[in-house]
Amino acid sequence: MRPVSRSTVFIICIVLVLLIVCSVAAQHDRLPARLWFNVSQLWQPVEPDAIKLGEYHVVLQGMEIKGIEDDASSLTFDPIRQTLFTVTNKDAELFELSLDGRILRRIKLIGFGDAEAVEFVGENTYVIADEREHRLFKVKVDDNTRGLDARDAEQLTLGLHKPSNKGFEGLAYDPVGKRMFVAKERDPMLIYEVRGFPLDTSRQPSAIHVATHPQRDAGLFVRDLSDLEHDKRTGHLLALSDESKLLLELGLDGKPISTLSLKKGQHGLTRSVPQAEGVAMDDKGTIYVVSEPNLFYRFEKLKQ
Repeated sequence: MRPVSRSTVFIICIVLVLLIVCSVAAQHDRLPARLWFNVSQLWQPVEPDAIKLGEYHVVLQGMEIKGIEDDASSLTFDPIRQTLFTVTNKDAELFELSLDGRILRRIKLIGFGDAEAVEFVGENTYVIADEREHRLFKVKVDDNTRGLDARDAEQLTLGLHKPSNKGFEGLAYDPVGKRMFVAKERDPMLIYEVRGFPLDTSRQPSAIHVATHPQRDAGLFVRDLSDLEHDKRTGHLLALSDESKLLLELGLDGKPISTLSLKKGQHGLTRSVPQAEGVAMDDKGTIYVVSEPNLFYRFEKLKQ
């Protein structure tokens, strides 16, 4: 048997290292799960009540939100006002936006820490999330509100992880099931379901229940979570990923059923969305996305 040369051994070692690196990278990006999902879509029938993200097309893209310099994060739709709200965390403010991305008013936030997410939960009522300290604040915002102080807010701290910049990144509210969905960005990437907050003042105080769905979270083939949206018409959840440049639709069982890519060339985008941080859907099914530093997007379903 001819002895193996040093150069051959070296090449084999290099190949093995590359295979290991590629395998680790694929697992980190959850590529196998994403590839399997794409292939399975070729034969699996589309759920009749699905949002069907693949049918959406961008109609307004990359518009600068004049008046916001940086850190636009999260997005929520107020069905009563027919407007949107977003937050900034560097100089903490809550902004009310028109449906075409114009600032209607700005509300100073005092004592809300690293304000990273906002969610409409009822008339004049919103929840703001402090990413680093894992706190939720219930606040009241009427037409005359120009400032909010955290000391006046109903608060809930979920001390489930050490304070970090990979904490609470997105919120969504299910008004039927009375559930608040809270997205932890990553390390680990999780979606908590919180019941009992915000408190329903029309009922007796209830205990706070926090649950996770490990099987659902393990099936999210994205690198991180930057925001959530709950569609009350279908009960489905939208999960936005900045690093994967992807919006997922999750069915009632928590499994992905459709996707919307935020990369150049997809859904009419002439450029990739640089850092998608917020998503909202209005009562007509139109989808809105905000990206850092201050960019606004609107997607509408193509007419059949």
